[in-house]
Amino acid sequence: MSRPVRVLSLYEGFFAGGARILHSDVVASLAATGGHEHQVLSLTSAARRDASVQHAHDDARYRRLRDAGVGITTFDRVAGDHPIAPDAFTPAELDRAAALFDEADVVLSLKEQPLSLVLALAQAGLLPSRPTAACLHRSDPTHSGPALGWLRDAADSGAVSATIACAVSTSDAYARAGITASEAWIIDNGIDTRRFRPGTRLERRRIRAGLGIPESAPVVLLAARFDAMKDPGLFLAAVARHARRFPDTHYVMCGSGMTAQNAAFTPLVAESGVDAGTHLHALGLREDMPQLYRIADVVALTSAFGEASPLCLAEGAASGAIPVTTDVGDAARVVEGFGLVTPRDPDRIAGTWEYALAHRVAMRSAAIRARARLDRRRMIDDYRGAISGLLLRDALAA
Repeated sequence: MSRPVRVLSLYEGFFAGGARILHSDVVASLAATGGHEHQVLSLTSAARRDASVQHAHDDARYRRLRDAGVGITTFDRVAGDHPIAPDAFTPAELDRAAALFDEADVVLSLKEQPLSLVLALAQAGLLPSRPTAACLHRSDPTHSGPALGWLRDAADSGAVSATIACAVSTSDAYARAGITASEAWIIDNGIDTRRFRPGTRLERRRIRAGLGIPESAPVVLLAARFDAMKDPGLFLAAVARHARRFPDTHYVMCGSGMTAQNAAFTPLVAESGVDAGTHLHALGLREDMPQLYRIADVVALTSAFGEASPLCLAEGAASGAIPVTTDVGDAARVVEGFGLVTPRDPDRIAGTWEYALAHRVAMRSAAIRARARLDRRRMIDDYRGAISGLLLRDALAA
């Protein structure tokens, strides 16, 4: 193909989340390196999540894609607790989507939720024949609600011709759920190690001072949204136990809904037994994550389900923080050799934080040595290869 490959990505919406960070990084990077022209179609222009409304144009991923020259089309809808069903799209939305599909050579769906649009186009007789891959980022697809059925229907009909999973646990889970696309790739997550790097002593002192954290105080960081999947209550219960033994430790919580302005947050803190004098910093949604990782000694993950290959563990490790995670998805494989895995028990989690902080010099060094293995360049090349593979398979089929 002499002209650039035209790729259309489907998003449910623009809001905070690891899968959107990763996919937007892939799209922006491929667009910047040439050979591809990228468009994004978002089914919504705002999202109501975690006790806040997030507008697409305010989202860092949206801005980065725009800066990379990626065209973005949004439908005038608000994403909520339930994905948009196939019968909910208007004729005007279907016509606009069909035109974008027609202009594309390859279609990528960020998770399974946007596949309701693919089914709607097919039902209306408006779906052009294009190789389409569903990019999957869960290790428990049963929590996808009706979207799992949409993926199954799209794969069975051939409207989705491939899946791209970000973890072995993800690929296995969707296979168990009956997803049988013609091809299945596994592309491990990667991060931008230029952004996520250890801080200098001066940087760490400045960032800590801005948050009121002493230079020598231990810091445990949770970067997650306020959601049952992330189980912030388990993190807070571990904080309550750890802080009683180590009262000088500071605990940083950041992510959508991780703030006292969320009506459910403060009661959860009280229920978890966190004492009033505990150094708890509830920062809410932040766009300066590289800086926050640089001041952390431990990056924690207490998720209960659904994780595949959590970006926060890799981002924290590349910045010099020690990952301590529950055994979800591929988390244990991600942190092998430089992090710790703990049972879902607040006492055991607090004890693992204690061990990590007691051995922070050696463990921090191990995390920093793993930076090359965590870098994103391999991931970008693998996505480029998958897009080429989709086109080749389509050409051979023709």
